[in-house]
Amino acid sequence: MIKIGTALFEAAEQFEREKGISKEILVSSLCDALVAAYKKHIKDKDAQNVEAILDDQAGEIGVFRTKVVVEEVVDENTEISLTAAKEMDEDVEVGDEVKIEVTPENFGRIAAQSAKQVITQRIREAERKMVLDEFLSKKGTLITGIIQRRTDRAVIVNIGKTDAVMPTREQIPGEYYKPGNRIRVFVLDVKETSKLPQVIVSQAHAEIVRELFELEVPEIEDGIVEIKSIAREAGFRTKLAVWSNDPTVDSVGACIGPRGTRIQTIVGELKNEKIDIVRYSQDPVEYIVNALSPARIISVDILADEEDRKEAFVIVPDDQLSLAIGREGQNVRLAHRLTSWKIDIKSQSQAREIENSAENNSYYQEDVKEEYIDEEETVDEIAQEAIEETSQTGLDEEDEIETQKEVEE
Repeated sequence: MIKIGTALFEAAEQFEREKGISKEILVSSLCDALVAAYKKHIKDKDAQNVEAILDDQAGEIGVFRTKVVVEEVVDENTEISLTAAKEMDEDVEVGDEVKIEVTPENFGRIAAQSAKQVITQRIREAERKMVLDEFLSKKGTLITGIIQRRTDRAVIVNIGKTDAVMPTREQIPGEYYKPGNRIRVFVLDVKETSKLPQVIVSQAHAEIVRELFELEVPEIEDGIVEIKSIAREAGFRTKLAVWSNDPTVDSVGACIGPRGTRIQTIVGELKNEKIDIVRYSQDPVEYIVNALSPARIISVDILADEEDRKEAFVIVPDDQLSLAIGREGQNVRLAHRLTSWKIDIKSQSQAREIENSAENNSYYQEDVKEEYIDEEETVDEIAQEAIEETSQTGLDEEDEIETQKEVEE
């Protein structure tokens, strides 16, 4: 047996407290390393009946071979004679298995070198698996991290046991990420690698708004108020459609909070991003009107309401057109994403021009039709006159013939 003392167990317990890796993993790694070193020492990698046993009371570890008790030994590596076995235990019989210590002399140095490599590898594997399991369970949630540094393409955020990556597309446009600052990020994805898992986080994802409202609004966490849809352009504006499952609870008021305290907290967390909270409705007209707030709407006409095609025509007052469309089309774009309806917005004067143009086209088509009808009547009249003239001419010729006959007679 190799004397290792109690220092190993104390180090394992400390490692467990600091890294969260259990003491049993270190002990099993040490035993596996000792077995691997022994197999290499005896030049028999396929030996199946070898194991390392640790006596934590005595602070010793050794290599043992399991052998079968037989009358006559054929293979010394797997068998032991009954006589030799009884010297160790008088109660053994033929067919029993006994463990024979085979720890080589001066084996401690060789075992220590092998153990170092194996233990290091096992610790890395255990740490990688532990981090992977932890952040897989946190996928789709908000966590707090500390900005470590920023590169040309990403911001590196320390989130505890590993560093997360926030790519450019997941950052808030125009936001300055200063190293050392604490930020809340949304765990977007966790990818397994040969080293520590790669965690992708985001501050631009729409679901981060949902998570913040669930934290700040108890009615949402309790299921009384439900978030139906979210449309977000990070750093600029977010539209949130909410619905109350309790008629006595105002969904919009619950999200705003007393004197706007709840919404102010969320806006501050999102770096003063504007948030429009609209009331969800199963009526598409009402839903579209709510989604286009704060603009006032005159009318909404449903042009198509099919599964793969939903279109609406909206008329607003002339002074509300720019507000309804929003800067660079942002308001109507977010309303489209929120409701899944294609929305065509026109001012009242524009709608009137379209209507007048349509009427003029209709009048023009009626005039053309009347002229065509007049032309048809004219042709009929000419044809009729021609027939009558032809008939009259024929009659005149007959009269002349009759007159000539009478004269001749």
